[in-house]
Amino acid sequence: MSSTPSLAARPARSKSKTLATWLAFLGGPLGLHRFYLHGLGDWMGWLLPVPTALGIYGIERVQQLGQDDQLSWFLIPLLGFSMAGCALRAILYGLTDIRQWNLHFNPGQPTETAAGQTRWATIFGAALALMVGATVLMASIAYSFQHYFEYQVQEARKISQ
Repeated sequence: MSSTPSLAARPARSKSKTLATWLAFLGGPLGLHRFYLHGLGDWMGWLLPVPTALGIYGIERVQQLGQDDQLSWFLIPLLGFSMAGCALRAILYGLTDIRQWNLHFNPGQPTETAAGQTRWATIFGAALALMVGATVLMASIAYSFQHYFEYQVQEARKISQ
């Protein structure tokens, strides 16, 4: 018999609230925070890169076809909404109480485990996510509505002539 514990007997590693906050903010559109907290089997983590990739494709379409490309009007905001949603998730992680964090992400460990503590890096990450996320969300909404209404005005002009 070996003296090392089996994989099933090893305690799970603590999930840091600070790291989860920064992963959601910086790597959220790629699902990095989901993989960190829930493992590689998390289907939501695998779905997050889809709107990100579609948004990047929309940006490439605008660069190639110009701003009159209607498909890009739909695709580009997907990237913005994905980024804004992940920034919101970063804020929520950063604001979660230590007991709630440890009960949910560090089960079987004391509720005051250090991994769930709010540090200055956590606060800075949540504040930065708020600023950037709100900016990206407003820019995405403005971009999509502006192009939609410009298109409607052009179509109305065609009908009136």
